[in-house]
Amino acid sequence: MELLQNTLRGGGKIAENAPFPSVDETRVEVLLRHFDGDVTTPLVDANRLASVGAFWVKDERSRMGLGSFKALGAAYVIARQASDLNKAPDADTLKGRTYVTASAGNHGISVASGARMFGAEAVVYIAETVPVAFEDRLKGFGASVIREGADYATSMQAAAQAAEAQGWILLSDSSWEGYVELPYILMEGYLQMAHEVVSQCAEVPTHVFLQAGVGGMAGAVAAYIRKVWGDEPRIIVVEPEAAPALLASVRAGTCVFADGPDSIMGRLDCKEPSLIALNGLARDADDFLTISDDDVRQRLPQMAASDLATTASGGAGIAAAMMPEVQEALGIGPRSRILCFLSEIPE
Repeated sequence: MELLQNTLRGGGKIAENAPFPSVDETRVEVLLRHFDGDVTTPLVDANRLASVGAFWVKDERSRMGLGSFKALGAAYVIARQASDLNKAPDADTLKGRTYVTASAGNHGISVASGARMFGAEAVVYIAETVPVAFEDRLKGFGASVIREGADYATSMQAAAQAAEAQGWILLSDSSWEGYVELPYILMEGYLQMAHEVVSQCAEVPTHVFLQAGVGGMAGAVAAYIRKVWGDEPRIIVVEPEAAPALLASVRAGTCVFADGPDSIMGRLDCKEPSLIALNGLARDADDFLTISDDDVRQRLPQMAASDLATTASGGAGIAAAMMPEVQEALGIGPRSRILCFLSEIPE
């Protein structure tokens, strides 16, 4: 475990050519109603997981029937583009368009779902290590799946090259130099769960744990929390110790590639942060925390026993909040109110 107090809190941008995250949630819910499934997800009382005043878990497993918070991202971008073309978009609005991305998890499903809803095509590049079951699930949502590369970074490079060569629309859930417009809108979609949780919490939390890969979810939620709840909650960003890209970047004051071994927190095992998320979290987060695979692995059964079954990635923030050494370091006690996000279904 490593805990870094953010000395950049409240300051300016780390990445000058990238924006801060959006905090405008007003369009999100209206557009997401084009998709099947309840727009909202529940806030669960998980007090049995720690001796605190309140332990709330925002449960994203049922989000729009897609199994994770990622349903709010790429699908929202595509819905925005369909709505811009037609105020009452239908199944033919985006016919002839192709969206391409790389995915090691649920982002590809969000792209495929959004494309199918409005008549577009989806092409998803996956690495050689991605399980066949996930490939089959993508195909079930109508995506064309291409395996290329030994890891996510290589498959994303292939997707970017295909977009340029074929005239397709590259739709990544990360942002980098020269590529910020669509990721900015994508992160805006994540504001839906932050908007919901603000009305669902009976009181303002004292501590908010946000797991992060490239940081899109964490950056969006943290920005909205500061907009609505101000400085009161202590926001803690949780990363695998094998991929501390945000922690290392905030420590260095610039975007850093954080190389390391593979982690069982595969969706969070991202070695380079999104520039938009990095700007937001450097401004909004109080602490950056890394945890080990064992830290998460040993707490997953207890989560499952509390009807919160998920993956190591989906439960990383919850696991961190349960750790006695983390509670001691952050001053968490019997009167603390913890908010966490359970981000995906178990595999």
